[in-house]
Amino acid sequence: MPQYRIAEAAGLLGVSDDTVRRWVDGGQLGASRDGAGRMVLDGAELAAFARVQARATPDPSGVGRSARNRFVGLVTDVVADRVMAQVELQCGPHRVVSLMSTEAVEELGLRPGVLAVAVVKSTQVVVETPGGAS
Repeated sequence: MPQYRIAEAAGLLGVSDDTVRRWVDGGQLGASRDGAGRMVLDGAELAAFARVQARATPDPSGVGRSARNRFVGLVTDVVADRVMAQVELQCGPHRVVSLMSTEAVEELGLRPGVLAVAVVKSTQVVVETPGGAS
């Protein structure tokens, strides 16, 4: 059973150590002590909490689609030549980069500051764990 210290949990949740401590003190997150007496959080409980706490930015497109992975954000950079373009979006803490035709960039009006939705539909998603994890 994986366990995470307060600072690790804070980093994974994108909040401060103090916020995690407040959640523990308020009973929203359970914590225990490890063999060294440090406060730790159970990995499975932390994952369930993260899922409940996640607040995705609403998809402004109003389009129904089968893809479940939608990242709403702002276009931060567009590098284009005559044929192809690289478009970068900042979606919360996540940077998403897409390669597409320059024609598509122009049709969509993609430029820094524009609100966009990156939609990912893939059966080829690589999942990695830190070295030594089991």
